[in-house]
Amino acid sequence: MKNLTKLPEHIFRTISALVFVILIAPIAKAEVRIDITRGLVKPIPLAVSDFHGTSAEESQVGRDVAGVVAADLERSGLFKPLDKRAFLQTPESLQIQPRFNDWRVINAQALVNGNIKRQEDGRLRVEFRLWDVVAEAQMTGLAYFTKADNWRRVSHIIADAIYKRITGESGIFDTRIVYISESGTQTRRVRRLAIMDQDGANHRFLTDGQALVLTPRFSPTTQEITYLSYFDDTPRVYLFNIETGRQEILGTFRGMTFAPRFSPDGNEVLMSHAENGNSDVYIMDLRTRRAQRVTRHPAIDTSPSFSPDGKKIVFNSDRGGSPQLYIINRSGDSARRISFGKGRYSTPVWSPRGDLIAFTRQHKGRFFIGVMRPDGSGERMLSESFLDEGPTWSPNGRVLMFFRKKRNDKHGRGGESFIYSVDLTGHNLRRVVTPSEASHPAWSPLLP
Repeated sequence: MKNLTKLPEHIFRTISALVFVILIAPIAKAEVRIDITRGLVKPIPLAVSDFHGTSAEESQVGRDVAGVVAADLERSGLFKPLDKRAFLQTPESLQIQPRFNDWRVINAQALVNGNIKRQEDGRLRVEFRLWDVVAEAQMTGLAYFTKADNWRRVSHIIADAIYKRITGESGIFDTRIVYISESGTQTRRVRRLAIMDQDGANHRFLTDGQALVLTPRFSPTTQEITYLSYFDDTPRVYLFNIETGRQEILGTFRGMTFAPRFSPDGNEVLMSHAENGNSDVYIMDLRTRRAQRVTRHPAIDTSPSFSPDGKKIVFNSDRGGSPQLYIINRSGDSARRISFGKGRYSTPVWSPRGDLIAFTRQHKGRFFIGVMRPDGSGERMLSESFLDEGPTWSPNGRVLMFFRKKRNDKHGRGGESFIYSVDLTGHNLRRVVTPSEASHPAWSPLLP
């Protein structure tokens, strides 16, 4: 049995416990695979048939589930869902066996089908199968039991299972995004903390916009968010419990605290603290509320991020004359510079895989989102615009999300701000759907 998080209705949709069973299938000898480590990959033509249902209600849910699965996979840039109008086999006849020749005719390399059945207790049984059309073999199959209003979450889980089976990597679809929703004029901005599924569904506002909020970050447990908020014109770091809606200030520093980020185990928060014009990096234990000072330098040290093992910290500092990236042990020793390109570097964040560090770079009036290895080698830019800033990693470390502000007028002043995603090849740049302007995204881990 797999338990899904249950959250109150006023913050999130109600999510029920979900049970899944594996549908045993023979392993294909020559199966469809995508090597996503090779760089730019040509999307695989994929057919996602409507899931079959015997009643009108079941058939509608089947169409909805297939639509979400196809949309998830298409957004990854690795799959090309085919037009359903070209399908030669019906969802009903697929319940017996795929006619593989019919799918090869429309150039499908993989096929997804399934069925929906309402149980006597009101739950839905949602079953899917993934087929290798060329090898004429089933690759995987699962069946889920869940409440009827949980069909969208099940769709994301199915998309993740397909993604993982074909790429060998964990999926990214059963996740959420927390961000800052922006509205109003440029001189009177209203910024509210908001959260949504990664595809923009189930959108909720978490704050009312009375106080300025910035830089939200997820806890690895997904039940808490840390973010920056201004109180009496002074920035403070807060914790927000998603389940209860409770907000509390983190610590009682005399000066300003900002740029918060959780440790990999969720038990600590890494942040910057400024006092008397000087900013250093601190670690606060959330259980004891005791703070450990990491850097001791007259320069401005900020935007810290832990390595996945929690042993090292990347941060940016102007101790070399301009903002650059540095790595230091969590004990505070052995600081070393890793960025040496032209321009200013900021907002570093360590990949959950540990192999790369993402950052913002500013050079000649342009902003870039880039990545480099922890030793500073292999630097490359993934995006460029008037203003790209604030990268956040997908849980599998293969996609980055950030916010982009457009140029507003001939004088170069900034205009609308929206969230974008891009993969590690620098391709598949996409705007993320939000109901209004958006900035400072943070990507959750896969939901438990």
